Amino acid sequence: MTDDWPFLGPLGGLDRDAWDALAGDRLYSSSRWLELCGADPRNPAGAVHLRTADGRRIGVPVAAVTAEPNPFYRWQDELAVRGLPAPPATGVLIGPHRGYQTHLLPTGTALPDSAVATMVARLTALPGQAADAGLLGAEPPADPPCMAMFLTTADVLRLHQAGARTTPLLLKADAWIRVPQGGWPAWLESLPARRRELVRREVRQFDRAGYRIVDTTLAACSETAARLLSLTEARYGHTTTPQQHAVSLGRQAAAMGESARVLLCLRGDEPVGYCCYYLCGDVLYLRSAGFDHARAQGAAEYFNLVYYLPLRIAGQAGATWVHAGIEATEAKALRGAELRPLWLLDLSENSVLRDRDSEIRQCNAHSYAELAGRSSAIAKALRQPEDETPTWGWGCRTSAAAS
Repeated sequence: MTDDWPFLGPLGGLDRDAWDALAGDRLYSSSRWLELCGADPRNPAGAVHLRTADGRRIGVPVAAVTAEPNPFYRWQDELAVRGLPAPPATGVLIGPHRGYQTHLLPTGTALPDSAVATMVARLTALPGQAADAGLLGAEPPADPPCMAMFLTTADVLRLHQAGARTTPLLLKADAWIRVPQGGWPAWLESLPARRRELVRREVRQFDRAGYRIVDTTLAACSETAARLLSLTEARYGHTTTPQQHAVSLGRQAAAMGESARVLLCLRGDEPVGYCCYYLCGDVLYLRSAGFDHARAQGAAEYFNLVYYLPLRIAGQAGATWVHAGIEATEAKALRGAELRPLWLLDLSENSVLRDRDSEIRQCNAHSYAELAGRSSAIAKALRQPEDETPTWGWGCRTSAAAS
């Protein structure tokens, strides 16, 4: 192995300071988050980084995947369910395998196409190298894939302009709630009148319920949070145990330290719900939540704990965005979120998606139309990026392709 071998560690051999200079305020690209991802022995984590001709560094996290427990990260299922050819499940993931956010670092920086093209070439060659190194199991596929997941539009464009050859597949809509200057009162006034009254009514219900809110660290309450998360998972048909979540949340607490915060909702001394969040730069990231629904009083506990209280904290901290993630889309749209596309991009040398551009665009247009058709709130929240190539199938200009 050479010094630039990506799997020297979750930061690709860089020290924390050097990596975090690249990651900036991107929580899910930060050194601590990537070290948390690297604690999973099933999928060795690493990072590809290189220098540009003018001495700048660019990088991206990677992982050698042999057993992915999270269904959202199973690229083969995401493709198969859309009727597209699916590569083997064993291969290389471009991006961290937790968080649903992948960035080519540094973000928001103009980089020469030649440097990004070199990065694309490095990534394309990585599955074969990982297989040769034994990172893809004893019997890796003959042609293991290289799949980037949960990319922003800006980064897909950077990779396409530098030589990526397949059309990106729309995976999810990512919710972001803007926090205006003035914080909570200004955010509340930014809502349409009917939604503003809905929020005020839900806040009054919650206040009358007499809950006690404790803002603490995840380390101080990880077992309590694990039990509440397990109860919520069970409510939605997912079979998990508090012990499983305790291990996961305990690792998260240990890796992220004091930055892993929890709002704990108590009825007397009994926990009713929790919300885990992170403040990173000008963004408050919502991470997870769980509730003991049998103890809740029907006082809009979810909306207050997961949206309204974090929005107040974000405003007080001077944050300008709350990142609300990829699920419960309508609830977020009704509370002022804008929805941005997240993409899968196949960078495999012999991609099964090569020459499938028309089919992928139709899938994207169908996914967009299905999402927009759920409600008028979602349709209005779907953001058309100014720099997005419209032929990918996101937005009203191409939704007719789904019919």
